[in-house]
Parts: sequence; structure tokens; C-alpha cells
Amino acid sequence: MKKEISENANITANSKQIDVLKEHFPNCFDKDGAFQPHKLEELVKASGSDITREGYTLNWLGKSYARLLANENVRTLLAANEEHNSKPENANSENLLIQGDNLEVLKHLKNAYREKVKMIYIDPPYNTGSDGFVYADDRKFTVEQLSQLAGIEDDEAKRILEFTQSKSNSHSAWLTFMFPRLYIARELLREDGVIFISIDDNEQAQLKLLCDEVFGEENFVGHLMWKRRVSSALDESNLSTDHEGVICYKKSEFEGFRGIAKNFKNYKNPDNDPRGDWISDNLTVGMSAAMRPNQAYDLLDPETGISYPHNPNRVWAFIPETMDRMILEGRILFPSDNSKRPMQKRFKGELKTQFNPYSTLMMNHVGLNSEATKAMQSLLTGNIFEYSKPLSLLHTLTLQVTETSDLTLDFFSGSGTTAHAVMALNSEDGGNRKCISVQLDEPTDPKSEAYKVGYNTIFEITRERIKRAATKIKEENPEAKCDFGFKEFKTISPFDGYLDEAETLEQYEAFEAEKLSEEERRQLMLTWQVYDGLPLHLELTSIQLAGYVAHQGNELLYFMDQGLELKHIVELLERIDHDKDFAPRKLIILGQLLTSKAQREISEAIHSYNNRKGIELTLDIRF
Repeated sequence: MKKEISENANITANSKQIDVLKEHFPNCFDKDGAFQPHKLEELVKASGSDITREGYTLNWLGKSYARLLANENVRTLLAANEEHNSKPENANSENLLIQGDNLEVLKHLKNAYREKVKMIYIDPPYNTGSDGFVYADDRKFTVEQLSQLAGIEDDEAKRILEFTQSKSNSHSAWLTFMFPRLYIARELLREDGVIFISIDDNEQAQLKLLCDEVFGEENFVGHLMWKRRVSSALDESNLSTDHEGVICYKKSEFEGFRGIAKNFKNYKNPDNDPRGDWISDNLTVGMSAAMRPNQAYDLLDPETGISYPHNPNRVWAFIPETMDRMILEGRILFPSDNSKRPMQKRFKGELKTQFNPYSTLMMNHVGLNSEATKAMQSLLTGNIFEYSKPLSLLHTLTLQVTETSDLTLDFFSGSGTTAHAVMALNSEDGGNRKCISVQLDEPTDPKSEAYKVGYNTIFEITRERIKRAATKIKEENPEAKCDFGFKEFKTISPFDGYLDEAETLEQYEAFEAEKLSEEERRQLMLTWQVYDGLPLHLELTSIQLAGYVAHQGNELLYFMDQGLELKHIVELLERIDHDKDFAPRKLIILGQLLTSKAQREISEAIHSYNNRKGIELTLDIRF
């Protein structure tokens, strides 16, 4: 990770985007590597696509800086809570709880979980002026550095540094905070995935435009509303703001909400129709005769000869030819009372779906904030979390868009409602959904009830709520077999001296011997594991090689301990040849372990090796 962290000094606001263009459109760059936009435009035109010259965009002070933050590599390492993770209820769990700045955590996750998450829910700060949001950033740039990396003028760079270092809570600060997090969140979503973002009216307009830019305006799904309280507090306009919103965007191929199960109690079959149960339904539509002239006609009952005139404001639902066919098929019900109107038989077995559309007004399925307060009080002593969302909100959203084995993510976990909802839903439908929860180790207010009862940070509340929720659900559903545990991790600063420059391998070896403990090597291996695309919950397998212990995860083999010699690699190669179940494809060695001689000998052995299985074995020496 040293290389990745060090590269941050050279990453710009558009460097990764330019790399993508170079990979896919190399002909759009000149010999000096300069991008030539007219060549890309020619390609787009050649495909038959229109290029619009009109449009608008969302700009704010700090946008270039936000893009820079989205592109930066991680600046931290990962560490496991090994005591917690080894407990029986957690040892095999795939649920995760991660402590740390969620921007850093998202960057750690994006290799292993890219396009793996079906649903993201977040409840970010609303920037109301009273919710405690301030932009806090410990990155240190000079005006000149930021100007160069972000591609902006010195004056703009100076203004950005002023607000990023002054704990601002302006609209610009909030957008700068949100952009990189949403940008990376999109990378984690599956193509059929969706993101839900809770918001109030204070930043709703800005959030909608920001999401249009990150996810694409065409991927807006809807703006859901729920009633959060009974009318009480009035503002100077004599309005009581009782609602909150949840904005929903898809990645690209979202199939839609499940919907609400239809009520079939009125479907019966009194005439023993072989087509099954049916209801009597309206035979008109809300269109005028002027709008649908071919559906404005008098309808004749062929048995009685009675004619039913059309309503000029509500024409028949079908054209005459279709109506005649439906009469022959016995699908039209003519009344015995001439004062009534004809109806149609609608058969349950012919319905296209068993569900009605899900309403954007979630009044019947989501409780008030008071529900959330009571739920928290039933699990944890006192009123220790003021802004928790109702369990019914997360339960409803998860039910609507996930299948039983999907992965969910909440990187503003707060009181842990999302993880609670996922476990509760699994216990109801036998599902095996997994949840990744991320929460900053934010201190609680010393004056708060949470602090007084012993919770020093929000993260401690998150952890305890998830644990107690799991216990309660198991007690209420003793037959449930779902995953009630979680593995816990946190981001940590790089080790002292780890990023120091060294000119020779001997210097690296001295650093390793003196400063990297066994625990630090495990932390480094865990960080590499996720960087290499292995899931964070995966426990690596110990591999014995002539007295040396390597660690295997899928086709990757890590060498993190001192004492690695050529004889161990020879043992490895022989085992690949003779053990049919052993087939690593990549060896990753902590470079501080090796002298120049050892590195040369091991490299030569690997590169000259022709194994019987035809495996292409690669070597990656990292520092």
C-alpha cells in the first residue's frame, strides 16, 4: 500500500478519468498524451448519436477539489477486531461493521465489492445548521499544489482551502463532502442496484442535481416521502414540516420496486367460470369522446337488445372490435337493472402481476420518528440517539428492492437501523441478505444522555444496537437460521516510518525487522487482501511450506513473515505440481522480507517454472 498511498501526490482531479479514456480511446490522444476532444466527438457522431449543445451543470466552490478527493487512493490501512471476529456467532459471518471515515472505507471496499451491492441506503447530515455538520478535512495542500492537482486558478484554490480548513457548513462545503462519497458508491452498485438517500428540504434541491451528475439524470427513479411526525412545531409561515424525503437512483438496469401485494379477497367464482376467480371491474376509462372517438359508441346487449349510450366524459375501455370479441368470450357483464352500467370480468389468473405499484407516499408502510425512538429505547437504555430512522422505513425499502441473497450497504450507519432491518427481514422470509455498515468514530456530546450512560462515540452505539437487535430477533424467531453476527474492522493510520523513503532493499529489511510487528503484518495483509479483490470477511488459509507459513485466499498467496528463502518457494512449486487442489496463481511478498539476493533467486525460480497444471504463476513484490 505504500506505493498507492505515495501516488496520491500525483493524482489530479481528472487523472483516473483520463486513464479510462486512454485505455478505451487511445486514438483520441496525440503523441504527447494530450486529449483531443474533437476526435472523441467524431467517434460519437459516427455511431449515430446526437451531441447536444444545450444543457446545464451544477457548479460550486470546491467541485474540482471534490473530484480530486474521489480520485485519491486510500491513505489508511485496515485492522480487524480479532477477539470479536473469532467469537462463534461472528466467525463465519459475512456482515461487516467498519469504523472510520466513510470516504476512506469506500475506497478500501471498491476493489473487492465493485458492482456487488444491490442496495445502498444512507442518511447523511442534512446541513440544517443545527445537525452538527461541518466540513472537516485534514489534508494539507499549498495553494500551488491544489491549483496544479485540481486544475484550477490560484485564487480559486485559495478560497477552497479557506473553507475546507475553517469547518464550513455552506452549501458548497456540503456538496464537496457528498460528491466523492456518492461517486465511489456508484462504483460499488450492481448494474441492477439502487441507492436511497434520506434528505429534508434544506439540501434536497442540491442533492437532486448532484445525483443527476453522479448517477445520470436518466437514472432517477423517484422521490419517496414519509410522514416523520404529527404536526406540532410551526415556523413563522404557520407551517409544520412533517415530512422527509428519500431520493432513489438506479445504476442502470434496475427492474423496479416489488410493489404492494394485491388484495384478492373480493375475487370469487359464483358462476363456476373455468377461468377461475374474478371480480367485476369498470368498463370505462377517463378519456373524453373528443380524445378517443373510436371508443365512443353505444354498447348493445345482444341478449336483451338494450343499448347503453357512451359517456362523453368516460368512453368505453375498448374499441368495438375488441368489445365484440370480449362479449363472445363471456367477459362482459350486462346488468339486470337497466339503471346500471355494463362491467367487465377481470380474472385473477390473467393478472400480469400479483402486486400494485408502490406509492411514493409511504404513509401506510412507514412509522413516525417516534417509532424509531421507541425501538431504540427498547434496545438501549434511555433516549441516546435523537435522529434514528424508523425500522419500518428500512424494512420497507429493503423488502422492495432486494432478493434474499443480496448485499446492502449503509455508510452513514448512525444507530444501525439498516443492519437491524436486514436481519429482521431475513428472519421473516428465510433470506440470507448481508449488510455492510460504516460509521465514523464520532465522539458523543459530553452533555448527551448517550455519553452519560457510557457511550463515548456514535460507533459504540452502532455496534451495541446491532448486537442487541440480533439477540432480540433470535429470541422472537428461534427457528430463524440467518446470519446474526458481524465482523468488525477499522481504518488505521500507516505505521510510523512505513512511508519513509529508502534507497536500498537492505534499508527496507532493517525497517521490517525493527518496526513491523506480527499484528502490523496482519493489518497490512488485510489491507492488501481487500485491495486485491478478496472480500473483507474472508479468512485466509494457512499454508505450510517447509516450516514457513504463507496465507492463501482463493488464487492469491501472501508471504508476510520473516525467514522466506528459496527453499520455501521450491516447496511451493513442488506442491503445485503434486497437489491437485492447490493452484495459486499469484504470489504476493512483503518486500521488506527480502535481500537483493533472495529477491533475485525467487524471481528467477518463479519465472523459469513450468508447472504440470499449466498455471501462469505471477510474482508481486510489494513494499
